[in-house]
Amino acid sequence: NIPPSITMLENLQVLNLSSNGLKGEIPSSIGDLISLKNLSLAFNSFSGDVPDSLSAIPGLLHLDLSSNQLNGTIPTFISEMRNLKHLNLANNLLHGVVPFNSSFIDKLEVLKVGGNGNLCYNRSVLSSKFIMKLEIAPCDKFGRPVSPPPSKRSNSADDGSDGDYDYDDGDGGGGGGSVRHMKEHHHGPNKVVLGVAIALSSIVFLVVFLILCSKCCR
Repeated sequence: NIPPSITMLENLQVLNLSSNGLKGEIPSSIGDLISLKNLSLAFNSFSGDVPDSLSAIPGLLHLDLSSNQLNGTIPTFISEMRNLKHLNLANNLLHGVVPFNSSFIDKLEVLKVGGNGNLCYNRSVLSSKFIMKLEIAPCDKFGRPVSPPPSKRSNSADDGSDGDYDYDDGDGGGGGGSVRHMKEHHHGPNKVVLGVAIALSSIVFLVVFLILCSKCCR
């Protein structure tokens, strides 16, 4: 677990505890680190809710809680964090309706919430240009996803580019690369066969031409 004594570091600005096998709930005392600019707890085994105490950190720019087992809803206070630029909540067990509006998403440089199968967005709140960025399904009238979330692999293949988030994500590029590789693999042998056929035809033509020439000379 994160030791309670860490909150004594009142002037700490960057805290990166990612990929350490930490577990348990994220302590509410994390909000006592009021000088934090960057908080990364990704790739651990944290469970429970996103602590409300994070709202007490006024200057937080970068928040990465991805790839854990957080299983609550996304708290509404996150959309009120005016300085936030990088938000990654991907690959958790979060559920419910994303509480973000278009203006909040537009000011973010990085947003990742994909990989939460029971998370969805309100179509009446968000405009269409933000839908693919979210990579989650729309909500039904009960606040549950109405369909599977869009495939990041297929989207990236269509775009021909790699998504951010830092969607590190590099998984989209792999999808596009696989498609290109299959196409190249499919057409490659045809070009070789065509080249061989042209070469053989040229040789046969040359032989016939030489035979005819020799007969004419006689």
